[in-house]
Amino acid sequence: MPTYQTSITVHASVERVWAVLTDVENWPALTASMTSVRGLDGRGIAVGSRFEVEQPKLRKAVWTVTDLTEGTRFSWESASTGVTTRGDHLLVADGPDTRMTLVVHQRGVLAGPVGLVAGGMTRRYIEMEAAGLKERSEAPA
Repeated sequence: MPTYQTSITVHASVERVWAVLTDVENWPALTASMTSVRGLDGRGIAVGSRFEVEQPKLRKAVWTVTDLTEGTRFSWESASTGVTTRGDHLLVADGPDTRMTLVVHQRGVLAGPVGLVAGGMTRRYIEMEAAGLKERSEAPA
């Protein structure tokens, strides 16, 4: 099943990066890979929270937070016909910096064909998201 991953060093504390990372409704201001993100259950990240996400060249999707370790990681999933996509967001302290890893996993009967058609775009989008999160995290608060 297709998996896409990018890691980047952010010159900011884990606490600062976590605050930016979990402000998902603000992601469209950080990256052109997101058009809009709207919390369907209020603001904030918690297991079970749902977010409606619009991205260029993709259908609107609802992402549900499935796993959360406060301050270091969260995962969310979205399902469409034949494919379930999971996004993992991981933070690890590296001295005064933070190592941020973003991973997209796809599974299901159409995951292979979708990966062939949209794999390049998926890679570009997670790299754009990592760069935008890094830039915002390193900016003065």
